[in-house]
Amino acid sequence: MSKILRRDILRSGAGAGLLIASLDSSLLSEAFAQETPKRGGTLIYAQLSANRRAADASNARHPYYVVDSNTRLQWNCLTWVNERLGWELELASKVEPTDSKLNVWDVTLREGVMFHNGAEMTSKDVASSFEYHRLNAPFARQIVKLETLGKYVTRFTLDSGNAEFPYILAEYNSVIMPAGPLETIGFSGIGSGPFKIVSTDPNRSLIMERHEGYWRKGFPYLDRVELYNREGQQEAALNGLRAGQFDAVMSIDPRALAQFQSDSAYDIESAKGGYSFVVQLPKHPGSPFLDKRIRQAFAAAIDREAIVRIAYGGKYGWVGNDSHLVVTDPNFVPRPGGRDLAKAKRLLTEAGYPNGITLPTLYYSPQLPEVPRYFQVLQQSVKEAGFTMAIEERPNDGYIQFRMGENDIAKGKYHKFAMTAVGSRNAGISLYRMRHDYVESGHWSGPEHDRYMALYAQAMVTREADKRKALYTQMQAILHEEVPAVLPAGGDNFMIRKKNIRNLTFHPQIWSVQFDKVWKA
Repeated sequence: MSKILRRDILRSGAGAGLLIASLDSSLLSEAFAQETPKRGGTLIYAQLSANRRAADASNARHPYYVVDSNTRLQWNCLTWVNERLGWELELASKVEPTDSKLNVWDVTLREGVMFHNGAEMTSKDVASSFEYHRLNAPFARQIVKLETLGKYVTRFTLDSGNAEFPYILAEYNSVIMPAGPLETIGFSGIGSGPFKIVSTDPNRSLIMERHEGYWRKGFPYLDRVELYNREGQQEAALNGLRAGQFDAVMSIDPRALAQFQSDSAYDIESAKGGYSFVVQLPKHPGSPFLDKRIRQAFAAAIDREAIVRIAYGGKYGWVGNDSHLVVTDPNFVPRPGGRDLAKAKRLLTEAGYPNGITLPTLYYSPQLPEVPRYFQVLQQSVKEAGFTMAIEERPNDGYIQFRMGENDIAKGKYHKFAMTAVGSRNAGISLYRMRHDYVESGHWSGPEHDRYMALYAQAMVTREADKRKALYTQMQAILHEEVPAVLPAGGDNFMIRKKNIRNLTFHPQIWSVQFDKVWKA
């Protein structure tokens, strides 16, 4: 039974029992056979999508700059987001709000968790870590006060209520580090994760060895993990896999799957709804995207189905809805109407461009292998409605800084008409990314923006998930009408690994992949 099929069965809910009952029992017994894990060995893997923050010798061990965003190798967070995008406890034994306002949360730690340096983790480490995170990580800036209530309890006070705050505690920019001054905390690379850093070559490789004092007793199984950044080098990475240089390659182009699907030496792991691409539409003075009709026309002109068909081989991608939500999120609302060239042309005419419009250059980086195909399809599809635009690939190194520029509208220095990749997150985080002061919204403003943010504020103090979902539905309807940004389509995460690598499963959030239970047969 293929790995993809097996995981689809496991995740198919109530109907899974009927499907499993209809399968040949011999297949089931083979697919679900239990093996005794072995200790020892080295896992060597290549990652095709690495962290976009360039590191150097001075910061290459810091969790914000480490060569790859698989931070669960060296560090842990207070919570963890599972493959179904629900949150679970990790270093915390309890996470709960203190009252109905949902702006004060108490976190109780597991006792006896040891850092790589032999020190026990306490509430002081949590408070010190988040003093750093709230100044440096966008999702943690809502934290306005941190208090230690005894050795193992930390109190978080937020600037407003947040019913989904436990997800913030699971972010890769929310790892727990040994307490220290803001200027130096985290730069040692010491964490509580299953592996500790031995050496690093900035932006290229990371070598780790087993943490013998790991808090999950009996884990990890592996002695050593070696990680190599092969961003933009897919063929070299896959050739390395075939030659025995690598045990696994993560974040491959789905169109490369065909060459491995019939090879019995490898397993393919999938994670649906892994990521999408934002096309930020700047709304600075002189930008054509100040006119909502042009934004609406642009969104209507994109052939999203063609992107999925050509960039993702049809079945490995999904149509986006111009919000940051991924298709597997239960709060996701499909964009109404589909592609409509007649509407796009009519809107351009109403905006004063009956013969079409020339847009600025759209920039992208080859952060994932399919990106050039993706934007070539986008460019050609909008041309049919009257949009002429050049597209230009920029190198991965320094791309964030190039895309954002100084981003100071007051000084007349603006961000670019450009793409950025975004991962799957919970609805509260995802929908908050369209706020005015965040570059991905193109600094959207106006009455509908204010209504959107009022609905968001209401959702954040609503405990019940079904009631929050109703508010999220209204917010997405505003995005479909206003089009602050365009998110045309997204892809699934794929990993190819050798058959002898056990328990290495992929995740919609690449940074949430866990390695402590991985072993080599």
